[in-house]
Amino acid sequence: MKPNIVLLTCATFLTCLNLVFSEFKDKQPNIILIMADDLGYEALSSNGSESCQSPNLDKLAQEGIRFTNCFSNPICTPSRTKIMTGQYNVRNYVKFGMLDRGQTTFAHQLKAVGYATAIAGKWQLGNQPDSPQHFGFEKSCLWQHTRGGRSNENGKRIDRRFVNPMLEFNGKEKDFTSGEYGPQVCTDFICDFIEENKKNPFLVYFPMILTHCPFDPTPDSSDWDPKRLGSTSYKGDKNDPQRHFRDMVAYADKIVGQIVSQLKKSGIRDNTVILFTGDNGTDKPIVTPWNGRTVVGGKGSMTDEGTRVPLIVNWPAGIKKPGRITDDLVEFTDMMPTLCEISGADIPKNHPADGSSIVPVLTNKKDIRKKDWIYIWYRNQVMVRNKKYSLLAKQDGSDTKLTRYKGQFNGKELTDQKMNKAERRIKEEFEDILARMAKTRLSSASAEGKAMGLKNKSNR
Repeated sequence: MKPNIVLLTCATFLTCLNLVFSEFKDKQPNIILIMADDLGYEALSSNGSESCQSPNLDKLAQEGIRFTNCFSNPICTPSRTKIMTGQYNVRNYVKFGMLDRGQTTFAHQLKAVGYATAIAGKWQLGNQPDSPQHFGFEKSCLWQHTRGGRSNENGKRIDRRFVNPMLEFNGKEKDFTSGEYGPQVCTDFICDFIEENKKNPFLVYFPMILTHCPFDPTPDSSDWDPKRLGSTSYKGDKNDPQRHFRDMVAYADKIVGQIVSQLKKSGIRDNTVILFTGDNGTDKPIVTPWNGRTVVGGKGSMTDEGTRVPLIVNWPAGIKKPGRITDDLVEFTDMMPTLCEISGADIPKNHPADGSSIVPVLTNKKDIRKKDWIYIWYRNQVMVRNKKYSLLAKQDGSDTKLTRYKGQFNGKELTDQKMNKAERRIKEEFEDILARMAKTRLSSASAEGKAMGLKNKSNR
C-alpha cells in the first residue's frame, strides 16, 4: 500500500506543479513593440500634428499612456542597436548596418522564459542569413536583410521596400511582382504569427518599413500603381513629398489598427502590451504643421527635431488609470528592462543597466522610477539631456553647448554669460557625465566588434 500512496502523492504533486506553471504561463503578457522608421514626435495627431491623421494610434493613447519626453538616436542603425541591447551606443556600436554578433538582445531574454519570438519590417543589422535567429528571433520577414533591398531595372536603381518589394523570410529571399506592398506583407506575417501563437506568450518586434523615404504612394493613395517596381528616386516624389508622407503615416496607423483587430479576433487583446515609437526624427524634406507652428524634420541632427519621438503604451490588463499623459524621461535603453520586467525575464548578465524600466509608470507608481538624464552618442557628437536642458559636445568633450528647452521643439542655446548659477552647475554635471561615459567606448563589444568599431571612423 505504501508504494502506491507514494506514487499517487508524487503524481498529484506533479499535476499541481504543472497547473501552477500553466497558470503562470497564462499570465505572461504578449508583447508587441512597434518602431516606425523616420517618424518624429510631431507626426501623430495625438501629439499635435495638424496635417497627419493617426486615429488608431490616438485611440491606443487615449486608452493607454502617451509619453511626451521620449528620445531616440538621430538615425536608424544606432537606434536599432540601442533599443535591442538596452545599452548606450558608446559601449557596443561598431558599424552602420551591423549589430555586433556578441550582443544580447531582449529577444534572447524573452525567448529564455518561454516566449515565441518574431520580427518583421526593416532589419539593417547584419546580412548573414541567420542574423535574426542569431539575435533571438525565431521567425522573420524582413527588408534589407541579406541584400540591400534595391534592384537594377533598365539601367535604373530601384528602391524595392514598398510596391513590389524584395524581402527575406527567415533568411530566404523572395521578390514580389504582383502589386504587393511591403509594409502590408510584413503586417500580414505578424497577424499570422499572432494567430498561430495565441495560446502561448509571444514577442513581436515590428521595426516598420514606413515612414522612411522614398515618399511614394501607398495602396490607399489616389496615384497608387501596383505595376511599379519601386521608386527610381531615393526621396521619391520630389514635387509633393508632404502629401505622400501624410498617406504613409495614415497607412502606418492603418496597419497598427489591423494588428489590434487581429489581437481581438485571436481573443488575446487584453493581456497584450503594445508599445509604439519611432527610430529617429522625421526626415528633413517633411514640414509638419504642429500646434500652431511648423516643425521641420531633423533626422540626422542632435536636436529635438532629430531625436524626439512618440511613445505610446497600451495594455488593457496592466495599465493603471489609462488615458494619462506623462512627461517622464524615456529613451531606448529603457526598453530592455521594461520588456524583461513585463515578461518576468532576467536582465542579461553583466549588463551595464543604462536603462530604467517604465513599468512603474504603467502601474501608476512612477515615483519609484528614477531617470534624471539620457545620453546620446552619435558620429562625432555626444549629448546628455534632461527634460529642460541638453548639453551637446564633440566626442572629446570640447565645444560644449548648453540649450534650455521650454517644451517640445523650443530650445535656446545659452552663452556662459546668459547662464544663471543653477544652469552653470547643470552644465558641469553634464560635462562630468560626458567624461565618464567617454571612458566606456566599446566596453561591452566582443573582440571582433571592438576591432571593427576601432576601424570604423564614421560612427554613423
